[in-house]
Amino acid sequence: MSIEDEKKLQDAEKSVVEESEKQDVKEPESEQTPEKVKEPEEEQQVPEEVQEPEESFQGEVDVQENPEVPDETGITENVQTVKRIRKMIGRWLAWMGIMLGTILLISLIGFYFLLKTICHGPSESASNLFVSTILETGAMQFLASLYFSEEEILEITNKNSMVFQDEEVNTELIVINPGKNTEDSDTTEEDFDINGVEIVDVAGRTFAAKLMIVNDPSRVKVATMYPWSDMNHSKNGLTLEQHVKNGNYLGGVNGGIYVNGGHWGGRPKGLVVSEGEIQMNEPEPGDVMIGFNEDNILVIKAIGDMTEAEVEQLVLDERIRDAVTFKDEMTKDNNHFAQLIINGKPREITGSGSGANPRTAIGQRADGSVLLLVTDGRGASGHLGATAADLLNIMLEYEAVNAANLDGGSSSAMYYEDHYEMNSVTLVYSTNSWNLPTTVVVERRDD
Repeated sequence: MSIEDEKKLQDAEKSVVEESEKQDVKEPESEQTPEKVKEPEEEQQVPEEVQEPEESFQGEVDVQENPEVPDETGITENVQTVKRIRKMIGRWLAWMGIMLGTILLISLIGFYFLLKTICHGPSESASNLFVSTILETGAMQFLASLYFSEEEILEITNKNSMVFQDEEVNTELIVINPGKNTEDSDTTEEDFDINGVEIVDVAGRTFAAKLMIVNDPSRVKVATMYPWSDMNHSKNGLTLEQHVKNGNYLGGVNGGIYVNGGHWGGRPKGLVVSEGEIQMNEPEPGDVMIGFNEDNILVIKAIGDMTEAEVEQLVLDERIRDAVTFKDEMTKDNNHFAQLIINGKPREITGSGSGANPRTAIGQRADGSVLLLVTDGRGASGHLGATAADLLNIMLEYEAVNAANLDGGSSSAMYYEDHYEMNSVTLVYSTNSWNLPTTVVVERRDD
């Protein structure tokens, strides 16, 4: 080998050694470098890993807190929705108001012309019945003056009126024998129930009625709500049921006339006597006393022309134990009647004697038995009501020697043995009666 070749070989070995040394030096650096690089990366990643949950947690907090903080856009939409709903409701109510107002107006106009047709139509009997009936009501009397003059009203009432009956009751015609009946009477002792009372159904062409027959007149009393209310309506009357139950009575009917005030019923008119006590003594023109004396005989007497002192003396002289008052007058404003039969003589009437209305009447037979009659009317069960002629016929049929009309209309009611035999004809109070200051009740029998 030449010197030149040996030199080349040495240079090559030297290059290999140097290259090997370089690799040995680089390997530790390469081993440390990843560790040095990795450590900072791990330090940077750790905060990032910690930070990520914090960011995620913060996001959850935001989600939970958002419902508590109203969104302005949502609020605006809700407000607009509410406004639209209110506007729709307002339009609907306005439309309904217009419709109801129109219907009411049309109904009133139709009602007006219907009554005008009745009043001035081809049927004279229909117009006479309308005027006579409406004058007996408490709140609707003004209707007559809408269609007729005062002269026309008086002319009509004269065609359907009753001749005034001023004959005094002859008490000797009544022979009381409790528990028994006269031989010529159609009603026998067996007809009465254990309480000595019989309830009879009575039917008429324009009415239905209940007749309560009480064989012992001493058990028929006047129950009241006394002390009375003042005119400021500080106290209401009682229903018929309340009157009956408060006194533990067997039954009864409504009583005398009272101050008109709708369903108030807190103050009577005229004379009221209960168990011998004068509870009201304010006589007015047309007043008629209807009650029982201490001999249990029905007394019917006009007191409208008397003073309070004279009425008080009458109660003492006649020994009146229980009494109420009703009216007997015929004017352009009222058409009331009280006396029906006195001493077996029926009152003279012209036409039907009155209009057709719900009625309450009281009578007494020769044996002392008491008749309490209540009829319906004013549209109840399709019935107009009973006239004075109807009451006369019923009382005569059941042999009344003396009989009188009591307060009627919407006040008419009968209660017996824990239920109403006849309710008020007023729709609102069709399951009971109006509030009443006085009632005619029946005591229970002594055991």
